Amino acid sequence: MGGAQLVAVVALIGLAWVLIVLSMMLLGAYALRHYYLSYSRLRLEHPQETNEFVGFVMPRVTVFVPMHNEEKVARDILQALVNCDYDWDLLEVIPVNDRSTDGTRGIVDDFARRYPFIRPHHRTEGGGGKPAALVEAASMATGEIYLLFDADYVPGPAVLKMLTAPFVDPEIGAVMGRVVPHNIGDSLLSGLLSLERCAGYQSSQQARYNLGFTAQFGGTVGGVRASALRAVGGWNPESLTEDTDLTMALLLNGWRTAYVNRAECYEEVPQNWGVRRRQLGRWVMGHTECLHNYWLDVFRARFLSRREKADAIFLLGMYLTAPVMVIGWMASLLLFFISAAHAVPVLPVAMLIIGYLLLSNQATFVEIGVAALLDGTRVRALMMPLSLLNFFANTGAICNALRKFYWNRFWGSGGDGWYKTHRTRLSGEGPRPRNGAGAARRSLRGLYYSDSEGGNG
Repeated sequence: MGGAQLVAVVALIGLAWVLIVLSMMLLGAYALRHYYLSYSRLRLEHPQETNEFVGFVMPRVTVFVPMHNEEKVARDILQALVNCDYDWDLLEVIPVNDRSTDGTRGIVDDFARRYPFIRPHHRTEGGGGKPAALVEAASMATGEIYLLFDADYVPGPAVLKMLTAPFVDPEIGAVMGRVVPHNIGDSLLSGLLSLERCAGYQSSQQARYNLGFTAQFGGTVGGVRASALRAVGGWNPESLTEDTDLTMALLLNGWRTAYVNRAECYEEVPQNWGVRRRQLGRWVMGHTECLHNYWLDVFRARFLSRREKADAIFLLGMYLTAPVMVIGWMASLLLFFISAAHAVPVLPVAMLIIGYLLLSNQATFVEIGVAALLDGTRVRALMMPLSLLNFFANTGAICNALRKFYWNRFWGSGGDGWYKTHRTRLSGEGPRPRNGAGAARRSLRGLYYSDSEGGNG
C-alpha cells in the first residue's frame, strides 16, 4: 500500500470512528432521556389534578372540527359533541368544511339545522390544509377557549370539561388530552401503533408534564386559550405541523401547556403502511421545520431553565435520531470491511459497543412497557417484540422524509404540502367495541390502579 493510500485509509478509519462516537453520544443521550421519563412516570408523582375544577364557572368554548371529504366519519364526531355534557349555552361547534367533494357538507348542514350551537363554515377558496382552515375559522369564533378535534376522533361526554378545566390557571395557554386508537385489532400495524400511542401519552407526555417540562400541544384532542393564540400571532398557515409550531410559540412567550391524561379521545390509526408512511412524512417535515425555526430562540430564552431548554431541543430534534443511527450503522460496516481497522483492541471496543446497544436500543421498549403496565394492557404488550418491525419501517420513512425536506430546503421548492390521512371507518359506525372499547376499559382500569398508588394516571 502506497503512502497516499495509507493516508486515505487512516483518514477513512478516523472519520468512521468519529461518526460512530458522535452517533453513540447523541443516541445515548436520547436513550437516557427515555429511561429518565419512564422512571419518573413509574414514581407516579403528579401535579395538581385539574379535574377538581370541573363544575366551577366554565368559559364559553368554541370547538373546531376541520373536515375535507369526511363523510365516512363526520356523523360520529358531530354526534359525540352533541352528546357531551358541556352546557350548550356556552358551547359553539364550528365544523370547517374545507372544499369537500363528497357528502360532508350535507351531513354538517343537517346537524346545524337540528342543533343551533353548531355553526358550520364552508370554505370555497384560500389556501388548503388544516392550518389555513383554522386561521379562517378562528375569525368567526366567539369562545374564550378553542378546542380542536380531527374529524375521525370520537370524544367521550366529559372530555370537553376535562380539557377546559386546566385553563383556570392563568399561565396555561394550551392543553392536550390523550389519543387512544379504537381500531387496534384491524391490522398488525394498527396494533403496533396503539403501543406507540400508549408510550407517547401515558408515559412520555405525562412524565414531561409531571417534571415541569412543556407537554406538546397536539392539533387534535387539545385546546388553546383564545387570548394566548392571538398573543403569539395565531396558527401558522405555512406549517405542516401547526401544533408543534404553536407549542414552541407559546413556550417562548411565557405560556405553559398542560396535559390531561384522563381526557381520552378515540381515533382511527392507519391500517396499512402506505397511509402511515405519508402521515409520518408530513409530521417529520413539519417538525423539522420547527426545529430550524425555533432552536436558537429556545437557547436564548432567559426565562427557561436549562432543563426546560434541553427538553425542548430534544423534542424538536427527535426525528434526526433516525439518520444519525443509519450513519452509525454505515460507519460500523465500513470499519468491518477495512482490515486495517481491525488493529484496535477488540475486547474493549466490543464491550463498549455491546454496552451501548443494550443501553440505547432497549430505551423505547422500556417506555412502551411502562405505559402498558400503567394502562393494564399486559396482553397487548406481548406484541412488543414485533415493534422492532415498526421501528425499522419508521426509520426508513423518517430518513426518506428528511432527505426530501433538506432537498426541498436546499433547492427552494415547495415540498409535498398537506396530506389528509385516509379514513376507513363507515359513517355512523363509531369506535368498534370489538377492538377499541375493551382496550379503553382496560386503560381506565389501569388509570384507576395508578391513582390508588398516588399517581395521576
